[in-house]
Amino acid sequence: MRHPMWVRWLSSKSSFCRAVEQCGLLTHRQMVHAALRYRLGRSKDDAVIYWQIDQLGQVHDGKLMWYGPDCHRIKGKNATWAMYLLKDYFKIPQETFQATHVFFGLHLLSSSVTHHTATICIVEAEKTAVILSELYPQHVWLAAGGLFELQPQKFLSLRHHKVVLFPDTDSDCKAYTIWYNTAQQVMQSFFWPRSNVIYVSDFLERYATAEQKERKIDLVDFIIESRSKST
Repeated sequence: MRHPMWVRWLSSKSSFCRAVEQCGLLTHRQMVHAALRYRLGRSKDDAVIYWQIDQLGQVHDGKLMWYGPDCHRIKGKNATWAMYLLKDYFKIPQETFQATHVFFGLHLLSSSVTHHTATICIVEAEKTAVILSELYPQHVWLAAGGLFELQPQKFLSLRHHKVVLFPDTDSDCKAYTIWYNTAQQVMQSFFWPRSNVIYVSDFLERYATAEQKERKIDLVDFIIESRSKST
């Protein structure tokens, strides 16, 4: 029997996973659990692979990212896509076909894993979804994968779930505005139930400091920084 692509690369020892543990964000047990749930991979050059897998188990693509010991991305090493690397390896023209991207973590919505009553929380970064899934396991955490990756067509699989969006914060409220407008667009779409309101959290807009907004922090940054202040 042929195994899915992600099985070969499954690992909780990538630069990202090690950094999360070293920074004390998650315990070793939590990190292993999260890596298994999200099917995190590790490349030969130590990148974490955030596989985009839908609720039917189909792999759409994988994002490779490199992290330093401080759990921040390594400057100068841009994220790349597994599909791009595969095309390059097999000498296939990049324009031949394009992968259809989905929310990171979408496979968690399989009927055997998640009941329709579960609240779906969507953040921008895959890193944030992985960490928050262990800190707040009562919710299902997905990631858009970028500020402009919250695209209406990706919401089709979520139409029967309660959805809450947690945009990053910034000095001019750009992220919140973009995600709020996208939520309005989705709710006006033909496939979205009129009674299902998508909530866009303004938590960071209300509670983040001006300095934090200048740094464009996200929800997990705020939680970690708040905890460190209280200890």
